[in-house]
Amino acid sequence: MATTDPQTYSTPAARSQPAAVAAGALRTLAEQFAATAHQPDLRAITLWLQQLPLAAADLRPYIGFKPGTYARHRVFRNEQFELLVLCWRPGQRTPIHDHNGSYGVIRVCSGVLWETMFTMDERRGLVYHSAREWTNDCITGADIPDIHQIGNSDVSGQDLITLHLYAPPLGSLNIYKPGSTESISTINLNSWNPTI
Repeated sequence: MATTDPQTYSTPAARSQPAAVAAGALRTLAEQFAATAHQPDLRAITLWLQQLPLAAADLRPYIGFKPGTYARHRVFRNEQFELLVLCWRPGQRTPIHDHNGSYGVIRVCSGVLWETMFTMDERRGLVYHSAREWTNDCITGADIPDIHQIGNSDVSGQDLITLHLYAPPLGSLNIYKPGSTESISTINLNSWNPTI
């Protein structure tokens, strides 16, 4: 498992810049992405989200929930990057999945993110590896070929808002179930989009 080391990436994100600068943080980050011609690695995209001086005003246009599933709100997408805000009600979660060749980094903006990691055992197939909770401003990442499930716990009693950065953008997710030796299906994110 090559999952981001929580000792390295679970520290609260840097907040060294004043709030006035943070008002356009997502726009500024999108401009940086638009000017970047190379494919970044996991460490680079993790640092971008860690150092982002994010304010509530940055997220406001992307906040919206759905009753049946979490909601995905696209902030930016080009050939190298995809930046999303995801909104989760208690009990909403992803299927068990990988990122099919993309690095992924998540910053918790509000609430508590629940993450379960899995590993592929040669004899037993997909098995549980570990579980973690991430709180406000914590960063977690998924390397290639990590398999995980994320969401908002049924018992959290609060909504969850997360900021996701993928490089390259997600085209599809391979879906797994415990005990499987390979993916059981694939979700094409160009056709499946729980976005309001």
